[in-house]
Amino acid sequence: MLHHLLWLLLPWSLAFVFLGRMRLCPPVSSDVAPVRVSVVVPARNEFHRLSPLLDSMSRQEYPDCELIVVDDNSTDGTAGLARSAGATVISVTELEHGWLGKPHACWVGAQRASGDLLVFLDADTELEPGGLKRIVATHARHGGLVSVQPYHRMKRPYERLSALFFIIMMGSIRSFTLAGDAVRPNGSFGPCMVCSREDYFRTGGHSLVRSEIIDDVALSREMGRRGIETHNFIGRGTISFRMYPHGLGDLIEGWTKNFARGAMHTDLLILVMMVAWISSSFATFDAARAFFFEDGSTWGIPGLIAYTAYVAQIWWLLRRLGNFGLTIALTYPVSLLFFTWVFVRSLYLTLVRNSVRWKGRVIPVR
Repeated sequence: MLHHLLWLLLPWSLAFVFLGRMRLCPPVSSDVAPVRVSVVVPARNEFHRLSPLLDSMSRQEYPDCELIVVDDNSTDGTAGLARSAGATVISVTELEHGWLGKPHACWVGAQRASGDLLVFLDADTELEPGGLKRIVATHARHGGLVSVQPYHRMKRPYERLSALFFIIMMGSIRSFTLAGDAVRPNGSFGPCMVCSREDYFRTGGHSLVRSEIIDDVALSREMGRRGIETHNFIGRGTISFRMYPHGLGDLIEGWTKNFARGAMHTDLLILVMMVAWISSSFATFDAARAFFFEDGSTWGIPGLIAYTAYVAQIWWLLRRLGNFGLTIALTYPVSLLFFTWVFVRSLYLTLVRNSVRWKGRVIPVR
């Protein structure tokens, strides 16, 4: 029985290797000198999701900040809503040849910005009280390209199906391993990215990743090749978001767009560890099932023990990433099956169809 338990728990322990060191943005230090900040928000048909960010910006006690919303050919009231909140609005009606929407909007917004520090925020994010100061202070301490993965606030049950996507995504970025800063990150988090104006334009910024679907991963890689290090953090207490509020289809489309492409950029060793962890989690569920339905099975008790260990581990990880709830950890096989289906779908659309859909646009995948 002991060796059965070891077979299940050794892969389980790998999650602590690739996600054992998730770090928050550090507290604001009193000796950080204020700099002029430009917050750039790319927005396409975000009328129903932009208000929380605009409201949270109005509550930030930061002395020198401008807010720029780049309206990417929206057909709703995105531009009017942003103007009513005092933001500078830049309207983009056509994409330049060779560009995808978000990189283009970020590039256009950065060119109009006047700040010494550029903060790129997705339209569905929301800054916590003092969040902007904390983000600026984090960059002041670390420099380079700083990105923060927002804390995921969910309201409807289907949104919690993102649980395993978050764990795998956070692990693949290679920023939170037990090796710490000895391992170089493999990307950044697109919802919140920060760098100095000088570093951005000296390296080429989003023009380097104009045709990349996963622009955040590519931007970190390209800026790293030009001497700009990436530093990644989790956003609990600093910034939050609600990713897919418009239904299950919205969630499936969003993860389909990103995941197969992201797997191609994942470090091989990390990828092998995550595949082993996922495979063992399936095997653990099957072994635990034997405890209840197969009398005399030598896998039953080890499976039940390992299943409890997986539930505890997943709950420990998810608490740092969003309000997923204990039920999602207890029923993790459901999230795993959903993850597997969406990942296979993403592989098919990426490698066979060579295109994905996002926000009404068909995006070719090379």
